[in-house]
Amino acid sequence: MAAYRTLILALLGLLWLQSSNAAVSEALCGSLRGTHYGPYDYRPANYKPDVNRLSHAERRALVEDYHFTPRVENLIGAQSGERVGPPGKDLSYTLRAFPNNHRALVSVMRYGEKFKTESPPGLQYPVECYFERAIRFAPDDVISRILYSTYLKKYNRTAEAAEQLRISTDLAKDSPFSHYNIGLAYFELKDYSAALQSAWRAKELGFDRIDLSEKLKAVGQWRAPPEAVEPPTSPAADAASAAASSPELVEK
Repeated sequence: MAAYRTLILALLGLLWLQSSNAAVSEALCGSLRGTHYGPYDYRPANYKPDVNRLSHAERRALVEDYHFTPRVENLIGAQSGERVGPPGKDLSYTLRAFPNNHRALVSVMRYGEKFKTESPPGLQYPVECYFERAIRFAPDDVISRILYSTYLKKYNRTAEAAEQLRISTDLAKDSPFSHYNIGLAYFELKDYSAALQSAWRAKELGFDRIDLSEKLKAVGQWRAPPEAVEPPTSPAADAASAAASSPELVEK
């Protein structure tokens, strides 16, 4: 089993070096086409109607009410009707239907940790494949990439984890929530400089939570963001500005 896991990780490392090779991705982690239900984007903002005309909430309910139940999410085991057993099959079904289901990605990561293997009972693919599939399905999903970074950190693959956060930062654009969460992930990597930049960006965009700044203060890495500096002006521009603001020069 250890040799199998080592092989999978080596192949997945090669996959990221050749990320444009869809055939390699599918060979290792399965196709995203031809599933019984879906695949659908987990994010409500990316909802697209199909022939069934179900709402985003209705789609999720069809999966989560029967497969991603609280028992499955918490790795207690499946228990629905006559089905009783480990949660692996239901986690696999959930992540086939919604490859970037963020809560299910957290559960599948914990499932691998619980059994100390990439292939815990009932799981269709190795744990890491579910992160690869999520990103292949929705390359712009910042949360999926942050979660993948968290997974990579657990196995001391720090450079790969940082790369996912770098991509996430580019994708986050003007989302303060995303920048804040990226900062928290950078903090866990002990990249305090990057965490600080993310904290500043989130604050600049109006996100006022202080957890990240408090974490940085606790390790002596917090600094207030630099003050905005007024651009220098020419003497002529200064004179014109003064004249315009002078009461005695205002025309009646």
